[in-house]
Amino acid sequence: MDLIPVPIEKPEDLNFVLGHSHFIKTVEDLHEAMASTVPAARWGLAFCEASGPCLVRVEGNDERLRSLAASNAARIGAGHSFLLFLENAYPVNVLNTLKSVPEVCRIFCATANPTTVIVAEHGGGRAILGVVDGSSPRGVEGASERAARIDLLRKIGYKLA
Repeated sequence: MDLIPVPIEKPEDLNFVLGHSHFIKTVEDLHEAMASTVPAARWGLAFCEASGPCLVRVEGNDERLRSLAASNAARIGAGHSFLLFLENAYPVNVLNTLKSVPEVCRIFCATANPTTVIVAEHGGGRAILGVVDGSSPRGVEGASERAARIDLLRKIGYKLA
């Protein structure tokens, strides 16, 4: 078995969700979930088939994000994995909806951080073992860092005054 680090290639501030599912219908159901959850969101989705023609299936309402999802999914190459890139929405806006799609088994990460996917390759297939999401902690927050966190949440509309 070979372990392969696969960095997600994306613009610095772009959010994405990486998950695992179990059926070709995933791409259709995730499309419907996105279209009905945050209508103003721009998004691109790629799903890696694990049998049959083993294609990267692509959906979305933004061609640039569709292409970005497809190229990253192809580099990861793990069957039944999916990547969803988002603009005009945060993952927190769609995670519960995505997790409620019957085909979705798990979400590995939802982030805008630099991310490396740890992939295992064995016997002609690939699996996602996990992700390295951002950086390790550099300390414990103090009063000023806590205030900055709360201010940020207020600024982006996730905390009331």
